[in-house]
Amino acid sequence: MLDAQNLTVLLFIAAAVAAVVFVFVYQKRQTSARIWRRIRTTYGKRPDREYDYDEFDAISHYSRQKQEKEAFYLDDITWNDLEMDTIFMLLNHTWSSIGESYLYHLLRTPVFTREEVEQRNRLITYFQEHPKERENLEYFFANVGKTGRYSVFDFIYNMADYAQENPWKELVWTGAVILMAALIFLRPEYGILGLIVVIIASWSNYYKKKKKIEPYIMSCSYLLHILKAAKKLEGKNIGPAEPYLEVIRASRRKLSRIKRNSFFLVAGSMDSGMSGGLEKVIVDYLNFTFHIDLMQFAFMVKTLRDNLDSFEELTESMGILECATACASFREMMQEWCVPEFSTEKVFSAENMYHPMIQEPVKNSISVEKGVLLTGSNASGKSTFLKTAAINAVLAQTIGTCMADRYGSGFFRIYSSMALRDDLTGQESYYIVEIKSLKRILDQIGGEKPVLCFIDEVLRGTNTVERIAASSQILKSMGNGNVLCFAATHDVELTHILEGIYENYHFQEEVQDNEILFDYKLYQGRATSRNAIRLLHIMGYADDIIRAAEESARYFMEKGTWKEM
Repeated sequence: MLDAQNLTVLLFIAAAVAAVVFVFVYQKRQTSARIWRRIRTTYGKRPDREYDYDEFDAISHYSRQKQEKEAFYLDDITWNDLEMDTIFMLLNHTWSSIGESYLYHLLRTPVFTREEVEQRNRLITYFQEHPKERENLEYFFANVGKTGRYSVFDFIYNMADYAQENPWKELVWTGAVILMAALIFLRPEYGILGLIVVIIASWSNYYKKKKKIEPYIMSCSYLLHILKAAKKLEGKNIGPAEPYLEVIRASRRKLSRIKRNSFFLVAGSMDSGMSGGLEKVIVDYLNFTFHIDLMQFAFMVKTLRDNLDSFEELTESMGILECATACASFREMMQEWCVPEFSTEKVFSAENMYHPMIQEPVKNSISVEKGVLLTGSNASGKSTFLKTAAINAVLAQTIGTCMADRYGSGFFRIYSSMALRDDLTGQESYYIVEIKSLKRILDQIGGEKPVLCFIDEVLRGTNTVERIAASSQILKSMGNGNVLCFAATHDVELTHILEGIYENYHFQEEVQDNEILFDYKLYQGRATSRNAIRLLHIMGYADDIIRAAEESARYFMEKGTWKEM
């Protein structure tokens, strides 16, 4: 029987174990409750997350890896012109690295079939109408988690390209150790000495090789984490998500051998969860001696390389599911939106269209089957309208959600040439940068899919005569064939030269009581107001400058030439 002292010790140990278990369970429940609370309170709200450069850069790496495989990829000039980083942040109501990396990629790869857009819309609509299923899926992805400032996809793709030596070479060390151990029973003096020499050599060789693969170990762990999560996802019943779940099941099965043959590789890593414990010590010594983790790494590399398409299909399907929950939140947040209608024609039509980043936007409507020339003074709304139309075109062909009462268009390859600047590193002037930007759009004319392009101030980097002469010919080329061009200009002459090829629209301002008033409304026809010189007066310029400017403008309008000074 136990005496009182031993019983006290056992009770103390039992109490300590119970306390540890209680703390673990309590913390796990607290973490779970915190995640659920965030899921329910952030849905339909503007994301308040802040990004640093490294973190945001890491998010884009998945898309960069897949860029060359896509039929069309929104290029960097267009992405930056439209400030699509901010649109991504507005949409990024995701919980995992898979979701946010795929969302970024989704926005850079507009699709060209009605079926794809409709399939995405069905999925988004399902999550809008089934909050319980949406919340459960968000909780699932929250447990998958994010990797922060490094892109797990970089390491996984690099791992697939890793030049791995023949893993069977490592069996030589296993055979040598076993041979020397057996020799101990026959010739102990030689066996012991031989075993010591072989173990030292084996360990030395092991450290050299392990150092090379160490950067990939964390990615191996995350890859296993993805496969484990995918298995849990397979059993979920998510209505229109079944086609994606079927892909997840098939892809995971092809990659399942990775999980079955990875224990020694992951258990011996620093992030295995067993650092310092007896189990890790045993695993480490077995790896040092028999190189088991090196062989498992080689096996994992080969399996991943042979099934890289399955890995991409797996992460893409998981990414689409999470992006659908994020888009459901985006629709709830914006409230005023529509599902786009697509046509086989080269058309662009929108009613009460607005920019998603403007808090109290002025909405505009337009319906055209040919190019548009926008005129109007500075700050009247031309550039904002171009960005509004372009962003909605991207959103239509990516997430099937437009900021308008109604939106209809064809399927387009989308380009812009707007927020350009001098290239100081390449020692190129603004004009050179500009003509290169326009040339890349002209090079797309004649492709299978039509081009929708947006140009702000054509050839502003050169003199008036050459600007009008060159820009009229460039815009003429963009006004025919399979291009639908929206261009803003201060050169009213272009509206006459290109009449019949382009439709004219304008923005206008009104000067009242020495104040400039903009209504930011789009009007048909070319701009007719001539308030530029009057604005000089409002801004306090000297009267003699204003009178001379008015006289010079009047002379030009009458004579067609400028008056000598």
